[in-house]
Parts: sequence; C-alpha cells; structure tokens
Amino acid sequence: MPLAILCWALSGTHFYFKKKWIEYTGTNVDDPNVKKGVAAIMFGSFVMMFITAVGLAIIAEYVGLNGWQYGLKLGALTGVCFAFTSIAINMLYERKHTGLYFINGGYQIIGNIIAAVIICAWRI
Repeated sequence: MPLAILCWALSGTHFYFKKKWIEYTGTNVDDPNVKKGVAAIMFGSFVMMFITAVGLAIIAEYVGLNGWQYGLKLGALTGVCFAFTSIAINMLYERKHTGLYFINGGYQIIGNIIAAVIICAWRI
C-alpha cells in the first residue's frame, strides 16, 4: 500500500509537463465538464498503480530478485516492454501526438522503476 501511494504521488510530476500535456490532448481546461469525476479518476489510478506494484512484487518473488540493482532492471524492462509499448499502441490508433507517448510512457517507466527498486530492495 505505501508503495502504491508513492507511485501515485509520482503522478504529480505530470504537472511539470502540464502545458504540453494539455496541448497534446486538446483538453479545454476552461470546460467545467473536465473537472467532473476527478476523484474517481484519482482513485482508479491509485488502484491501477497498486495492481502494478503487486505484479512487480510477484515477478520479483518468482524470479528471486534481491537488491535495488535488480529492481532497476525489472522496472526498466517492464516499464519499457509492457507499459510504454501498451500506451504507444493505443496512442497510435488514437492518432495522438508523439510527445504524449513520451510524457505518459515516461511516467510509467519511471513509476515501474521506482516501484521495482523499492520492492527488490525490501527483499534483501
């Protein structure tokens, strides 16, 4: 649970890319409907991050990965090969701006790395 909270807090880094994200998604921040359901979105993203952390912990346990170095490798592997590519595939079909791949995909890669490093470091 604390790990999911940490990953969820990482989502605040999106604010660094806020202007570009708004531009790439075409979001109208002045539209009152944009703010509807934000609590549900935040809760849903927390649940998804928790599931990701559980999956990483299962992989680390099954393979026997101990130490932050292995966590770094596990997080990078799963972040690039699963999270980033899944996002990129969807964005290709949705015809989203390439910059959005790197904002959203980069966030997932970094989140997986942080989660896996913590999980594997705890296992020592």
